[in-house]
Amino acid sequence: MKKIFLTIIALAMVTAAMADKGKAASGDIPEDYNNPTLTAVPGLAIGPDAAAGGLADMGVATMADINSQFWNSSKYAQMKSQGGFTFNYSPWLSNLVKDVHLLTVAGYYNISRMAGAVSASLRYFSMGDVTVRESLDDIGYSVTPNEVTFDVGYSRMLSDHFSMGVVLRLVYSDLSAKNDENYKAGYAFASDINGYLNLPIDTKRGTDYFRFGFNIQNLGTKISYDDNNTKNFLPLTLRLGFAYQLAINKYHRISFHAETYRLMVPSKYSRYTNNYDPDDQSTWAMNQDQYNDISVMQGLARSWADAPYGFKEEMAEFNFGLGTEYSYNEQFFARFGYNNEAKYKGNRKYFTFGAGFQLSGFKLDVSYCCALSQNNPLNNTLKFSLGFDVEGLKQLADRGSEKKAIQEADDAW
Repeated sequence: MKKIFLTIIALAMVTAAMADKGKAASGDIPEDYNNPTLTAVPGLAIGPDAAAGGLADMGVATMADINSQFWNSSKYAQMKSQGGFTFNYSPWLSNLVKDVHLLTVAGYYNISRMAGAVSASLRYFSMGDVTVRESLDDIGYSVTPNEVTFDVGYSRMLSDHFSMGVVLRLVYSDLSAKNDENYKAGYAFASDINGYLNLPIDTKRGTDYFRFGFNIQNLGTKISYDDNNTKNFLPLTLRLGFAYQLAINKYHRISFHAETYRLMVPSKYSRYTNNYDPDDQSTWAMNQDQYNDISVMQGLARSWADAPYGFKEEMAEFNFGLGTEYSYNEQFFARFGYNNEAKYKGNRKYFTFGAGFQLSGFKLDVSYCCALSQNNPLNNTLKFSLGFDVEGLKQLADRGSEKKAIQEADDAW
């Protein structure tokens, strides 16, 4: 843990030290400047579940739940139940198209506090039907680009309140037109490294909780769709989050969340171009060959100090979210959140609302996204999640068997 913090601090110091070197001549970032960080396999960056969706897509430091595989798998080691599984569905970019959706199945099994927990998930991201034409007059043919990822994870307690986890991931991405021999499906391998602190604080009202979580997501290989002629980065992401859960009384609690995340891949507009001139914006665009030659670890290091506008632009690559969740008796949940992205890094700014209902055996969650601008493709995005707790289902089955036995005894009498 200390090594991770020291690494983050060192990267921040390198960014600050190199800010003046990378600073464009004008100093201030122009209003029309646009330099988003682009990656392949966009489905890997989409939060799958409605519980986190209601909190503006925050989940690295929230209460441990069944959907922790995506956000922070180390939370599974601190689950109270022995196991569970969940189904998630989201019609994605519904403002633009009607046939793009994300489906996710995830589950975990907690072996023991000492042995740790194992987990797995399967994600399918369909990008809908796309018509490919050779020319404007061509009738064309239909293809369905899609992405599939499968991962397995292991997490365990390292102290009374702190756990860590790792996830190994296989990525399959098929963006090719089946009739085009130049393009093929891409494969990649990735991993996550994460940690989670869940610290109880006794008060007169009850027990409060301070939570901290971090996750380094999708650290792995690059992916290619044309026999390595071009190589693309996966969405390697650093997430940091804090939360505080306040016990109002026996039945009511409220929690407050703050999270930040940034992509750790190089930008196409970079001060690392071969002929970089801070006074000439035409020299900022990295050519494809140079971009291909950057390794994953080189890209990670450069991503902290490659912005043409220096330190200010580097800090703008940190997106942040704020959210709150109210719970009544751990059965009803209401959520609200806000997510912010810098104007010249994508400009995704939106509010989210969510609700959840939980019984002993299952939990149902739904969330809704309301973008600040009507032309934002995330506007009106819905997410649905249905989770099942193994111990809760077993208790329901035992109650059913007990009632049946009593009824049979009554009938016999």
